[in-house]
Amino acid sequence: MSEKTGTNVKTGTAGPADGTEQRRLSVFKTYKLYVGGKFPRSESGRVYEVTTGTSAADTAGSGDWLANAPLSSRKDARDAVVAARKAFGGWAGATAYNRGQVLYRVAEMLEGRREQFAAEVADAEGLSKAKAAAQVDAAVDRWVWYAGWTDKIAQIVGGGNPVAGPFFNLSSPEPTGVVAVLAPQESSFLGLVSVLAPVIATGNTAVVIASEKAPLPALSLGEVLATSDVPGGVVNILSGRTAEIAAPLAAHQDVNAIDLAGADEALAKELEIAAADNLKRVLRPQPVDDWATTPGTDRMTAFLETKTVWHPTGSLGASGSAY
Repeated sequence: MSEKTGTNVKTGTAGPADGTEQRRLSVFKTYKLYVGGKFPRSESGRVYEVTTGTSAADTAGSGDWLANAPLSSRKDARDAVVAARKAFGGWAGATAYNRGQVLYRVAEMLEGRREQFAAEVADAEGLSKAKAAAQVDAAVDRWVWYAGWTDKIAQIVGGGNPVAGPFFNLSSPEPTGVVAVLAPQESSFLGLVSVLAPVIATGNTAVVIASEKAPLPALSLGEVLATSDVPGGVVNILSGRTAEIAAPLAAHQDVNAIDLAGADEALAKELEIAAADNLKRVLRPQPVDDWATTPGTDRMTAFLETKTVWHPTGSLGASGSAY
C-alpha cells in the first residue's frame, strides 16, 4: 500500500496515510424551475448569478456568489400555464378538507428542512441566523394557518340568501382558475408563502414568479411541494426577470387572475392594462410593513367567484325531494 494513500491510522477512515485530513470538493446545488411537478432547466438554457446582493438585471453582482438560477423565458411561462390549467380540474374538484391536509403536509416537510431554508433566507435577505429562522418559522405557521381555512372560508363568504318568492337560493365560493403570482421582491420566503398559500388553499392553481434578486428559497420550495402530496401543476415556480416573465402571463388568455405583489408601480400599471384584454382579476400591489402579521382573509377571497343556485320550494313528493 502506498505511503501517501490508504487508511488514516488516526481516524480509521480512508485518506492520506500520514494522518493529515483529506479535503473534499463541495457539491454545489443545481437550482431548477418547478413546472408540472418536474424540475426542468429553462428551455432557453440561460442562467443568471445570484449573490447576496444582485438581481437578474445586474449580473455583475456586489455580494458573494450563491448559485446560478434559471433565467426563465416566455416559453417557460407558457409551459407553466399549460401545466397549471391541466391540474386545475382535479385540484378545484378536491374536497376542501383534502386540500387542507395537503397544505398541512407542506408545513410538515418544511419543518424538517428548517435549517436549510433558514440558511437560504439569511443569505438571500442579509439577515442574521436568528432572524432568518424566525422568518422560516413564520412561513411554516402560515401554511398551517391557511390549511385550517380551506374548509372554513365557504362559511364566511357563502350561505343562504333571503328571497321574496316560492324559492330560495344558496351562494357558494368557487376558485377563479389559473392565477399568476408575482412574489414579493424583498421577502423571499415568508412573503412568497403569504401570497401563494391563499391561492391554492381556495382551489386555484398558480404560476409563481420568484423574487428576482432572491429566488433560491422559492426554487427550494418546489422541492418541498414535489414531496408533499401537492399534485404536479398545482404550483409552478419560475425564476428570472420579473418583467420579462410577467408580461406574457398578464396577456395570456388562459390565465384568469394575477397578483401583482412583486411589481413596482410602473410594471403594475403595464400588467394591469395587459390583463384587461381578457378581463382578468387583478390584485394590485399592497404595502406590507411586516409579512409576519396575521394576513386575514382578503387574499383568499380575492380569487374566488360566487356561484348562486336557485331552488324552488313547495310540497314534497313521495321521494321527499322538493319540486
